[in-house]
Amino acid sequence: MIRVNVAVSNITAKRFLDITKPIPPIQINTNLNLVGMEKKPENSLEVPFVLTINYNPSIAQISLEGRAYVVGEKGEIEKVYREYEEKKPPPQVIIQSISNVVFIESVILSRTLNIPPPIPLPQIPQGKPSDKKPPSKMDYSA
Repeated sequence: MIRVNVAVSNITAKRFLDITKPIPPIQINTNLNLVGMEKKPENSLEVPFVLTINYNPSIAQISLEGRAYVVGEKGEIEKVYREYEEKKPPPQVIIQSISNVVFIESVILSRTLNIPPPIPLPQIPQGKPSDKKPPSKMDYSA
């Protein structure tokens, strides 16, 4: 079983729009790049990453850099590294572990800067509660 420990080493966040001005309609672009992968002793890998979040129009920018430390059984680690050398995408567990950490950090930073968070927030439907009958079963599909 692969385990991933994520450490953020550098954070840059800047609001460009004056705090007194209202935030216009925006588009948020996020880009998570795994910069490389390095074999380490003790059946482990080190995966440097960079997350950049750009707002359009340019009201703010957030950047996080760090490293994911991946450990597991020797065969698993060698397979992940071999697939990396063959230019295959990394295992979902690595991407998900990094994403979980950096997106939570970016949401905290966006709150500090008083800008919209870089992830979509759940939408609550408008209307009177009596207009709809309660759902008979919950649908969690995406």
